[in-house]
Amino acid sequence: MSDQGRRKLGLLLGVGIAAGTLPGITLGTETADALLSFVVAAAVLAVLTQLIFIGPSQRVPLPALLIFGPLGFAQDALIWWLLSWLGPKISTLHVTGLGTILLAALITRATTLLIHQLLSPKPTPEP
Repeated sequence: MSDQGRRKLGLLLGVGIAAGTLPGITLGTETADALLSFVVAAAVLAVLTQLIFIGPSQRVPLPALLIFGPLGFAQDALIWWLLSWLGPKISTLHVTGLGTILLAALITRATTLLIHQLLSPKPTPEP
Protein backbone atom coordinates (compact mmCIF):
# COMPACT_ATOMS: atom_id res chain seq x y z
CA MET A 1 0.00 0.00 0.00
CA SER A 2 1.31 3.43 -0.88
CA ASP A 3 2.02 6.20 1.59
CA GLN A 4 -1.07 8.13 0.47
CA GLY A 5 -3.21 5.00 0.75
CA ARG A 6 -2.10 4.43 4.33
CA ARG A 7 -2.85 8.06 5.21
CA LYS A 8 -6.30 7.95 3.62
CA LEU A 9 -7.15 4.67 5.35
CA GLY A 10 -6.05 6.15 8.68
CA LEU A 11 -8.15 9.26 8.05
CA LEU A 12 -11.23 7.24 7.12
CA LEU A 13 -10.93 5.11 10.23
CA GLY A 14 -10.21 8.15 12.40
CA VAL A 15 -13.20 10.09 11.10
CA GLY A 16 -15.41 7.03 11.55
CA ILE A 17 -14.24 6.42 15.10
CA ALA A 18 -14.53 10.11 16.05
CA ALA A 19 -17.98 10.47 14.49
CA GLY A 20 -19.19 7.23 16.04
CA THR A 21 -17.90 7.75 19.57
CA LEU A 22 -17.99 11.48 20.29
CA PRO A 23 -21.40 12.84 21.35
CA GLY A 24 -20.58 16.32 19.99
CA ILE A 25 -20.41 15.10 16.38
CA THR A 26 -23.75 14.53 14.67
CA LEU A 27 -23.83 13.14 11.17
CA GLY A 28 -27.58 13.24 10.55
CA THR A 29 -30.71 11.27 11.31
CA GLU A 30 -31.22 9.55 7.97
CA THR A 31 -28.73 7.00 6.61
CA ALA A 32 -28.13 9.00 3.43
CA ASP A 33 -27.53 12.19 5.42
CA ALA A 34 -25.11 10.43 7.76
CA LEU A 35 -23.23 8.93 4.82
CA LEU A 36 -23.00 12.30 3.07
CA SER A 37 -21.74 13.94 6.27
CA PHE A 38 -19.12 11.22 6.73
CA VAL A 39 -17.97 11.61 3.12
CA VAL A 40 -17.79 15.41 3.50
CA ALA A 41 -15.71 15.16 6.70
CA ALA A 42 -13.39 12.51 5.25
CA ALA A 43 -12.98 14.38 1.95
CA VAL A 44 -12.17 17.71 3.61
CA LEU A 45 -9.65 16.03 5.92
CA ALA A 46 -8.11 14.03 3.07
CA VAL A 47 -7.76 17.01 0.72
CA LEU A 48 -6.34 19.39 3.31
CA THR A 49 -3.92 16.87 4.76
CA GLN A 50 -2.71 16.10 1.23
CA LEU A 51 -2.19 19.79 0.48
CA ILE A 52 -0.37 20.48 3.73
CA PHE A 53 1.31 17.20 4.60
CA ILE A 54 2.54 16.76 8.16
CA GLY A 55 3.63 13.25 8.95
CA PRO A 56 6.08 10.48 8.20
CA SER A 57 6.34 8.86 4.78
CA GLN A 58 7.75 5.64 6.22
CA ARG A 59 8.27 4.03 9.61
CA VAL A 60 9.98 6.42 11.95
CA PRO A 61 11.42 6.11 15.46
CA LEU A 62 9.64 7.44 18.52
CA PRO A 63 11.45 10.83 18.67
CA ALA A 64 10.19 11.67 15.18
CA LEU A 65 6.66 10.64 16.15
CA LEU A 66 6.86 13.01 19.11
CA ILE A 67 7.37 15.82 16.59
CA PHE A 68 4.91 14.69 13.91
CA GLY A 69 2.16 13.91 16.43
CA PRO A 70 1.60 17.36 17.95
CA LEU A 71 2.04 19.14 14.60
CA GLY A 72 -0.45 16.81 12.94
CA PHE A 73 -2.80 17.16 15.90
CA ALA A 74 -2.78 20.94 15.48
CA GLN A 75 -3.49 20.55 11.77
CA ASP A 76 -6.36 18.12 12.39
CA ALA A 77 -7.81 20.37 15.11
CA LEU A 78 -7.89 23.29 12.69
CA ILE A 79 -9.56 21.12 10.05
CA TRP A 80 -12.20 19.88 12.52
CA TRP A 81 -12.76 23.50 13.54
CA LEU A 82 -13.30 24.32 9.86
CA LEU A 83 -15.72 21.38 9.62
CA SER A 84 -17.69 22.71 12.60
CA TRP A 85 -18.38 25.82 10.53
CA LEU A 86 -18.53 24.27 7.04
CA GLY A 87 -20.43 21.06 7.88
CA PRO A 88 -23.90 22.56 8.46
CA LYS A 89 -23.59 24.62 5.28
CA ILE A 90 -23.06 21.66 2.93
CA SER A 91 -24.41 18.63 4.83
CA THR A 92 -26.03 17.64 8.12
CA LEU A 93 -22.65 17.40 9.88
CA HIS A 94 -22.58 19.24 13.21
CA VAL A 95 -19.51 19.49 15.43
CA THR A 96 -20.19 21.25 18.71
CA GLY A 97 -17.69 22.42 21.27
CA LEU A 98 -13.96 22.92 21.46
CA GLY A 99 -13.54 19.74 23.49
CA THR A 100 -15.17 17.71 20.73
CA ILE A 101 -12.94 19.35 18.12
CA LEU A 102 -9.81 18.55 20.13
CA LEU A 103 -10.85 14.96 20.85
CA ALA A 104 -11.78 14.39 17.19
CA ALA A 105 -8.39 15.74 16.14
CA LEU A 106 -6.63 13.50 18.65
CA ILE A 107 -8.53 10.41 17.50
CA THR A 108 -7.97 11.22 13.83
CA ARG A 109 -4.23 11.87 14.18
CA ALA A 110 -3.62 8.90 16.47
CA THR A 111 -5.44 6.57 14.09
CA THR A 112 -3.60 7.97 11.08
CA LEU A 113 -0.19 7.55 12.73
CA LEU A 114 -1.06 4.08 14.03
CA ILE A 115 -2.24 2.80 10.64
CA HIS A 116 0.77 4.38 8.97
CA GLN A 117 3.23 2.75 11.37
CA LEU A 118 1.52 -0.64 11.28
CA LEU A 119 1.15 -0.88 7.50
CA SER A 120 4.46 0.67 6.47
CA PRO A 121 6.98 -1.82 5.15
CA LYS A 122 9.78 -2.57 7.55
CA PRO A 123 13.06 -0.98 6.52
CA THR A 124 15.53 -3.48 5.17
CA PRO A 125 18.99 -3.35 6.70
CA GLU A 126 21.70 -2.35 4.30
CA PRO A 127 24.62 -4.81 3.95
